[in-house]
Amino acid sequence: MSASSGFNDEKGGSSSVGEPEYGHDPASGGIFSSDYKRHDDLKEMLDSNKDSLKLEAMKRIVAMIARGKNASDLFPAVVKNVACKNIEVKKLVYVYLVRYAEEQQDLALLSISTFQRGLKDPNQLIRASALRVLSSIRVTIIVPIMMLAIKEAASDMSPYVRKTAAHAIPKLYSLDPEQKDQLIEVIEKLLADKTTLVAGSVVMAFEEVCPERIDLIHKNYRKLCNLLIDVEEWGQVVIINMLTRYARTQFLNPNINENLLEEGCDKTFYGSDGNDDDEEEKDKGEAAALAKRKPYVMDPDHRLLLRNTKPLLQSRNAAVVMAVAQLYFHLAPKAEVGVIAKALVRLLRSHSEVQYVVLQNVATMTIKRRGMFEPYLKSFYIRSTDPTQIKVLKLEVLTNLANETNISTILREFQTYIKSMDKDFVAATIQAIGRCATNIGEVRDTCLNGLVQLLSNRDELVVAESVVVIKKLLQMQPEKHSDIIKHMAKLTDNIQVPMARASILWLIGEYCEHVPKIAPDVLRKMAKSFTNEEDIVKLQILNLAAKLYLTNSKQTKLLTQYVLNLAKYDQNYDIRDRARFIRQLIVPTEKSGALSKYAKKLFLALKPAPVLESPFKDRDHFQLGSLSHLLNAKAGGYQELPDWPEAAPDPSVRNVEVKESVPEWTKCSSREKRKEKKVEKPFYSDSEGESGPTESADSESYSSGSDSGSGSAESGSGSESQESEEASDSEEEEKDTKKKKKKEELKKPVQRSESSEQSSEEEVRKRARKSKQQKSDSESESDEDDDSDSESIPSESEDSESEVDVKNKKKVQTRVKAVQSKAPPKPVTKESKKEMSLLDLDDFEAAPSPQVTPVNSFLSSSLATDLEGLSLSDSVLSPTAISPPGAQKSYELLHRITGEGLSVEYCFSRQPFGPDTNMVAVQIQFVNSAAADAKNLHMEDVKLQSGMRVKEFPEIELLPAGETATAVMGIDFCDSTQAANFQLCTHSRKFFVSIQPPVGELMKPVFMTENEFKKEQGQLMGMNEITEKLTLGAKCRNEHTIVQKVTAAANLSRVPCGSDKECRFAGRTASGGSLVLVTVASEEDGAARLTLNCDKMVIGTMLVKDVLLALTQ
Repeated sequence: MSASSGFNDEKGGSSSVGEPEYGHDPASGGIFSSDYKRHDDLKEMLDSNKDSLKLEAMKRIVAMIARGKNASDLFPAVVKNVACKNIEVKKLVYVYLVRYAEEQQDLALLSISTFQRGLKDPNQLIRASALRVLSSIRVTIIVPIMMLAIKEAASDMSPYVRKTAAHAIPKLYSLDPEQKDQLIEVIEKLLADKTTLVAGSVVMAFEEVCPERIDLIHKNYRKLCNLLIDVEEWGQVVIINMLTRYARTQFLNPNINENLLEEGCDKTFYGSDGNDDDEEEKDKGEAAALAKRKPYVMDPDHRLLLRNTKPLLQSRNAAVVMAVAQLYFHLAPKAEVGVIAKALVRLLRSHSEVQYVVLQNVATMTIKRRGMFEPYLKSFYIRSTDPTQIKVLKLEVLTNLANETNISTILREFQTYIKSMDKDFVAATIQAIGRCATNIGEVRDTCLNGLVQLLSNRDELVVAESVVVIKKLLQMQPEKHSDIIKHMAKLTDNIQVPMARASILWLIGEYCEHVPKIAPDVLRKMAKSFTNEEDIVKLQILNLAAKLYLTNSKQTKLLTQYVLNLAKYDQNYDIRDRARFIRQLIVPTEKSGALSKYAKKLFLALKPAPVLESPFKDRDHFQLGSLSHLLNAKAGGYQELPDWPEAAPDPSVRNVEVKESVPEWTKCSSREKRKEKKVEKPFYSDSEGESGPTESADSESYSSGSDSGSGSAESGSGSESQESEEASDSEEEEKDTKKKKKKEELKKPVQRSESSEQSSEEEVRKRARKSKQQKSDSESESDEDDDSDSESIPSESEDSESEVDVKNKKKVQTRVKAVQSKAPPKPVTKESKKEMSLLDLDDFEAAPSPQVTPVNSFLSSSLATDLEGLSLSDSVLSPTAISPPGAQKSYELLHRITGEGLSVEYCFSRQPFGPDTNMVAVQIQFVNSAAADAKNLHMEDVKLQSGMRVKEFPEIELLPAGETATAVMGIDFCDSTQAANFQLCTHSRKFFVSIQPPVGELMKPVFMTENEFKKEQGQLMGMNEITEKLTLGAKCRNEHTIVQKVTAAANLSRVPCGSDKECRFAGRTASGGSLVLVTVASEEDGAARLTLNCDKMVIGTMLVKDVLLALTQ
């Protein structure tokens, strides 16, 4: 609170009971009176020995704060009572301190020992209040005390105190972000808490501190889903929003098969138009679409989330209902999304603020899922009492819901809205009518006639809006409506709204051949009033004159010249420019170029009719219910909704280990089942790790695993376990016939029987393994058969691990061993014939990237690493002796799929670039994997940020198929990490590429002695120094590794150092020559301190992040 406002609060206005009133009039002398007696009575009461007086004083003070009065001058008197033994007084003192601790930090710090004692108080409310006050004192010096307090409170017996600890975490994080790692440990501990009181608060802390750490949620996912119904309302909102993002990363899209089928049918329908055998083509297309479809079975955890959030649609809190609605919209199958419509319509009876937010979201939903809200059409009719913004949004929803069946009802409704007194609303209604007319062709004429009738309305704004909408509608079929154009031409005398006048003139000019007699007369009238018109109208008058000159020059030649002369001396430069441009274009002279021949094509070209789209069309890329969606712009702290994964991640990460003591409700009824359970337990634990992504496709094996093996009684249901038993039986029967069917099943379309489900899963597994096992083309058919057998058997053994008893398992294992002895694993050989196929897309990562070695690397990597650890004082050693040349990281510039067989990689060779020492040397390696030769490889169209320069590599005239070439180019990045963009060209193609440097490659090494280093470091202190504490990775604890990691992250040279606990490095920025000094000082137990000195703070900050990352990995 500012001093002035505090002063006014103290002087004027009503104060608490028994306090004197001070006048506002300066003449009354109130301002000059001394106010040291202002709160004397309260201070006396607080100093008294009676708890009742203290309690009364505290109540009055808290009441003052609640009314917005300033009570900060009472801080010393109140803080003395923090040690009071009366619990009621103590609670109120803590309430006061939470409010003023941040403002009166010095006084609050004096009482810090009392707060620490309060953390040990037997009363849970006092413990929580003490922690709340402690986290409100925003002074970095007490961060360790706060950290300790939070850790203790996180283990407190009382859930209320643990909840307060969760609230304190974001406060501490905002005060000191360096505590993130320790806070994440506390969050992990609190996420495991089973009380509903803590759940919402800890998820809020998780969202604030580490929303990217999804791995912390895995084990707690099912618990959060089951607790959700009992968590307080605001906790429910936070948890639902977090689980929406979690589900988008862990489960498959439930609507993926519908999308695939629609695409497949569309393609076959359009593809078979001109063929004689339409039916055959169509059947093939459907078979292809079916083959693409994988049998989608919803993950039980996905179903658990949908099932447990559905009851919350009946919540009294609008935010909870909205949160569940967005979860269903983003995660549920299309058939199930409809349940949210009724709940959202119910919210429309709430306050106008709630209505506004709900309607924004409904408007977005109606674009994608119109059918959902059609039964509730009447709920969106507009009441006269609605505010304008609500009316406009309801109009938007009604327009989105309009179709052939309900359009007559909606238009009748719109007809009454036009009579409203709210002019903005009327204008929006007219626009809505226009959109209905463009979307539904059957009512276009009706809408046009209605809008033309509005042209005779008394209200000018209504007429103006109608003109603008009619203009857009007439563009669709102007030849039918010349009468309307004539009618609108007559309105130019009356309408004064600039946009409407401009629209009429544009229409007359565009369709002047339909009104040949009227158009010149309109131009004559406009020429008279030209100087008094608005700019937008003047521009359209010029356009009209030009179009009439080109189509009817006899009548309009002089008029056009007159208008052009008026425009030539207009005050607005746009109009002057347009006049000059039009004169040169339509009045050919000797000076005017070839453009004048094309004047008609330029002015009278056919223009596409405008598409009237909803402003909510592309809003669904923001998460519904978020502030970003409401504003249609990314708000601070907004986290993007992730895309669905293509293959489901391993569902076993959500399995929670069960204690050995089996609770009664999980005991089996029969002895046989009990025996099976005992036998299967070790197999489940083995197979969980092995199954990987195949488990997600095979929900039955997963559900049996989760029910019997993991014992998740929370989410599993009885029906699921029965299904799993049936599935295991059917699998046993069909095991023998699998091999024979395998080749036939690849050709057949997918069938719906139980056996085909098994086989399709088998196909999925085979495809997954194909990327790992590359077979050479020269292998014979018998070899392939053997391979396919050896592939199918391990997959069967995987299934059997989770579903068959021990005997079968042993048999399978012996079969596996026998086959392995027959067909030994072949080494992966390079393919003799290089092919380009779409399958290559799957194994971007699998293809090993060729190691790029710098051109003039004169030192072997082994020798370089030997030399690296030495402390050399003389400056004779070359920079390349520090970093091993073979270890430079290479980056992809052009992938072989994009480059049609040409792949390009680049690396920063860290060699001096000969032509210009300010440039960074970039080595580029070209690999031609295509069948044809690549010719004339060169650079074009270089686009750089200001100050950057490029020295292009020499053109490579020929790169034969299967060959590799290397070139070196230089780039002056101007000490920034901005990318250098250019086109990489061959004789036939151009590819847009960009090179972006890591900040460490913008340096060049500098050799200096220890004394020189210390002297330079002394001059780069204060703002030019960044210090970070870190814990070195387990493999980074020795000097040799630290040197290796730092020199790999940045092109710096080692500086000799007397201490074995410190490593020093020096360099200069390549372009500006700014000095960069790095010191890594090791401490006890792997702790270390990183210090960087550089006068370019941006580069320094970025380099610190990179070096920290390198040392902590």
